[in-house]
Amino acid sequence: MQFERRADVSVTLLVVAPLAAITVALLLCAGLIAAAGVSPITAYGEMLRGALGSRLSITETLTRAIPLIFTGLAAAVAFRARVWNIGGEGQFYIGALVTAGLGHSLFASLPAPIAISLLLAVSAICGALLLMAPVALRLRFGVDEVVVTLLMNFIVLLFVGLMVEGPLKDPMAFGWPQSVPVDPSLRLPRLVPRTRLHIGLLVALVAALTVWIVQARTVFGTEMRAAGLSPRAAAFAGIPLPRILMSVAFLSGGLAALAGSVEVLGPTGYVTTTMSPGFGYAGIVVAMLAALHPAGVVAAAIFIATVFVGADAMSRATGVPSFIADVIMSVSLLAMLTALLFTTYRIKR
Repeated sequence: MQFERRADVSVTLLVVAPLAAITVALLLCAGLIAAAGVSPITAYGEMLRGALGSRLSITETLTRAIPLIFTGLAAAVAFRARVWNIGGEGQFYIGALVTAGLGHSLFASLPAPIAISLLLAVSAICGALLLMAPVALRLRFGVDEVVVTLLMNFIVLLFVGLMVEGPLKDPMAFGWPQSVPVDPSLRLPRLVPRTRLHIGLLVALVAALTVWIVQARTVFGTEMRAAGLSPRAAAFAGIPLPRILMSVAFLSGGLAALAGSVEVLGPTGYVTTTMSPGFGYAGIVVAMLAALHPAGVVAAAIFIATVFVGADAMSRATGVPSFIADVIMSVSLLAMLTALLFTTYRIKR
């Protein structure tokens, strides 16, 4: 018995794989919920009710999904070209910090549409540069970007802590470690009145559509896929790998930084060292559940957001710890990796 690579992978198989992975993950986690003395059906029902049972809960779920779409796209773009970007968390925070710093006073005098566009652009560039440095080290010295990007998350978080306790500390926060707020005129408009859902959702959807067009309809997208499938074959075909990988790093880092920027301009308004519950790392799970497809990223981000928002309501109603959301996300990732194995390979006797 051995594994044989499939010559062609059907669209049906690509769609069924993540659905099967999610189903397996929910079934496995049902055992943990039952061990806590609660019916899994009751628990999952409360989870769905808490995430999708009302107008307010639906808007909260979509609000939580916005940064996950951006970080999921960042991971999907990078992984497609075999650039292992594990630094989405650091890029998220650098985008948030730049937005808060510039949006407090420097850009406040500009018209809101221009100022918001500039803030998004500058934060994306800063996040892009943060990822381009590890990729440049990989190309020049063969340094593993997995280690570098992972460690940079901690460096950036310490830097953010330094800034919110120092130069960017809000004097009106009564000692609470948070940055100065962005000017109220620069906050993103709400999509639904009296909720936190903002037009960042539309920006995220446009970003997903743009990434799909780039990957499926441009020469750069073809070169990016070729670099991911076989770097040696791509180089033999004349594709300039260093330029492609640096461009991928620019795009991936910029998308992750946009998550932080939109989060500051949207629901929070300022930066703290705890504003992200792990959006950068969750983006990796989102990308894998989506099989690196931009449309799948949107669906996977909403699923993960549903789990996290619904887990809080489930915990209040049943007593099951809300940490079950982290378990579901982790098991979903493992199940999806297994599903991808059988999607790519078949068992040959």
